[in-house]
Amino acid sequence: MLLTAAGRFAAYGPSHWAALGMFAIGCAVLVPLGRAQRTPDPGPGAGEQAKGFGRAYALAILFVMIGTQAHTLLPGEWHIGGSLPLQLCDVAWLTAAGALWTLGRRWYALTYYWGLTLSVQGLLTPALNGGDYPDIDYLAFWGMHLMIVWAAVYLTWGLGMRPDWRCYGFAVAVTVVWAAATFAFNEIAGTNYGYLNDKPATGSVLDLLGPWPWYVLAEVVIILLGWALITWPWTRSE
Repeated sequence: MLLTAAGRFAAYGPSHWAALGMFAIGCAVLVPLGRAQRTPDPGPGAGEQAKGFGRAYALAILFVMIGTQAHTLLPGEWHIGGSLPLQLCDVAWLTAAGALWTLGRRWYALTYYWGLTLSVQGLLTPALNGGDYPDIDYLAFWGMHLMIVWAAVYLTWGLGMRPDWRCYGFAVAVTVVWAAATFAFNEIAGTNYGYLNDKPATGSVLDLLGPWPWYVLAEVVIILLGWALITWPWTRSE
């Protein structure tokens, strides 16, 4: 990976393409690996290989994310608008670790819907205001997003876990609770976690959805429809 001239991350610069390349390589490795570990009924009764790898992967996520989260709490790094683990991806890495460790349906549901839509958006339109590689902000951002999406890909196309309409309803309910709590905190603290109160300073797809609050309402509709569309193919035979 290369630094940009100003030492700042630039969307679709060399380091962005390198991260996307890493994403593709990871998927190419994890999908066949998961298929080799499959059992007739993926889930709590999955084989020992899947359990062992899933738990090792979960521990790797915890190791990386607890370390980078601790860095944001250091003197000189702490700021209330960005150091608290209130972004949805800050919750998604915990659910990804939980899904990998337990192979449980509810953990998997959140990882599937959050990972394959909202975290993928982070890969394609990264709201990264920090430095370029090897800055800690760069490593934390891409480490988090890649590990979340890789987990969803491994569990779905590797091990063969599948969402259903119960998973859809559960993910919607949990997301609503997170959004309401985070919006309330933003109003009190003057922050903008989840971009629920304002758009990100960097360009994003939200720029296409109008001003606040219309872009939030548009997001709700898009998410509900998008999640339904990525549920339907797995449930057609039910």
